[in-house]
Amino acid sequence: MPEKNQNIDEMTIWEDAKQMLRKAEKENIETAWDRLQKQTPHCQFGEGGICCRICTMGPCRIGKKASRGVCGADADVIVARNFGRFITGGAAGHSDHGRDCIEALHAVAHGETKDYEIKDKEKLLRIAEEVGINTNDRDYLDVAKDLAAEFFENYGTTKGAVSFASRVPEKRKELWSSLGITPRGVDREIAEMMHRTHMGCDNDAANTMLHAARTCLADGWAGSMIATEISDILFGTPSPRKAKVNLGVLKEDQVNILVHGHNPIVSEKILEAVNDPELVALAKEKGASGINLAGLCCTGNELMMRRGIPMAGNHLMTELAIITGAVEMIIVDYQCIMPSLVQVGSCYHTKMITTADKAKFTGAEHVKFEMHNGMEQARKVVRKAVELYEFRDRNRVQIPGEPVDIMTGFSNEALLQALGGSLTPLIDAIKAGKVRGAVGIVGCNNPKYKHDHCNVNLAKELIKRDILVLATGCVTTATGKAGLLVPEAIDTAGPGLKEVCGSLGIPPVLHMGSCVDNARILQLCALLASEIGVDISDLPVAASSPEWYSEKAAAIGTYAVASGIYTHLGHPPNITGSKLVTNLALSGLDDLLGACFVVEPDPFKAAELIDKRIGAKRTALGLV
Repeated sequence: MPEKNQNIDEMTIWEDAKQMLRKAEKENIETAWDRLQKQTPHCQFGEGGICCRICTMGPCRIGKKASRGVCGADADVIVARNFGRFITGGAAGHSDHGRDCIEALHAVAHGETKDYEIKDKEKLLRIAEEVGINTNDRDYLDVAKDLAAEFFENYGTTKGAVSFASRVPEKRKELWSSLGITPRGVDREIAEMMHRTHMGCDNDAANTMLHAARTCLADGWAGSMIATEISDILFGTPSPRKAKVNLGVLKEDQVNILVHGHNPIVSEKILEAVNDPELVALAKEKGASGINLAGLCCTGNELMMRRGIPMAGNHLMTELAIITGAVEMIIVDYQCIMPSLVQVGSCYHTKMITTADKAKFTGAEHVKFEMHNGMEQARKVVRKAVELYEFRDRNRVQIPGEPVDIMTGFSNEALLQALGGSLTPLIDAIKAGKVRGAVGIVGCNNPKYKHDHCNVNLAKELIKRDILVLATGCVTTATGKAGLLVPEAIDTAGPGLKEVCGSLGIPPVLHMGSCVDNARILQLCALLASEIGVDISDLPVAASSPEWYSEKAAAIGTYAVASGIYTHLGHPPNITGSKLVTNLALSGLDDLLGACFVVEPDPFKAAELIDKRIGAKRTALGLV
């Protein structure tokens, strides 16, 4: 049962969300906000990271009673081990997504599937050449075989460095080498972190934290970057297009299907199936005018930036989308999917379908998608959704608001094309101070914050200061609903940014994709640094995840810092029980890596801190 003493106006900034929260309260449906209240106050030992359950001599917790665990580990060691395992979970998530993409490329290259194909052959050849594969006078499928094999090697132990280390500026590579944190292989770094944090292994907190950086770098410069590049090769490199966002994209007179998760391998086939004439005809037989597909979270981002499919919401909107009463089916792959969606769906006619063996949910129906049967399975689940339409209770349907227009699809290729094929115009604008710098605002929602308050207001404050914002993941929906992802938003930007974006016909906040596509931002920073002849840490850039919650977000933040990017978080990870680890994250990494974390929950104060950092970097480069 939902809690009754919460102020809904303090829970979210969005009217569509508020309407659904009131509906949930009226219909006695529990949401994430209700469960958060029941979990408050949180365990202080857990929040500080000073609870250790790595072995069964414990669990141990560090406090006034005991300064060391049974094995003798102190707070610094326990916090570092916990953080190491935390970010390893995040690195494994995004990198295993990358592995799935490699397996898809391998299947296409070897003729093991007829359901998928290579959509961007030019990018296939370009990436192959970049990593040293011969493409001269070769069939593109043969090249694809070699590229898949090369990328598989990035997960093992035979390479001295991951393939895309070639993209890293020389100064940064030299720094990584001197610190012993050059990423060698995704699985190698993940396995080593689990080994290091076993009882009786690495008991030097600073040393553990350095390997945490190495593990995250393997994610950013291999796992996630590979996922992004292969998705472009298989499904097409995004280019600017229009789309719509918020719960208003649901259709009262159509079968509504939501795709949710992170992997486009499933959602691309669902998109084809909802346009199948036979299934559309069936929907009309059932009384619907058609089939409407919309996205949630990062799977939504993937479809939106490549196909213009509308986005229904971000992380904290997933339950609320079902509460509209208008959703027949939610089809999920993996990551960021709340188990509660099964329970909320059972309050309506909504069925949840899982598609990946690594992400089954009790109470959901499992329909496994594989490379050889993707289209067959997509038709099967879409048919199930159509058949659910007649069970919809029209008296409980409430679709709030009208869709908001956005512009999406700013891959690095698209951005370069907008700039005329060269980074020179952007560099000139930065030198002239018209674009003072750039900030990637990425990541999640967390019910501990007023929903999207921090995400939106930080973006607004930065563009006022002539700082270009790059958005991915759940921040996309937030800034889109706020009207910042359209060219007309330049009217809220500073005069320099307004001039530059106006001349290019682009928004002051650019949507660059899903969370794995933060790798696009890494690559863009590397390209800028190499073009200018400096390290990434010398650039007037920053990153931010104001409302983060997940292990993946912590891994992203860590690889950003390790790559030389000053990174803001709305709240700290669970490390505050160790002064050593906390001080290392907030200042010590600046000395080692040329970047560090900064923690500030207030988006307006965060904008000041980021602006000050960008100003300092501009001064160091001799820019005004």
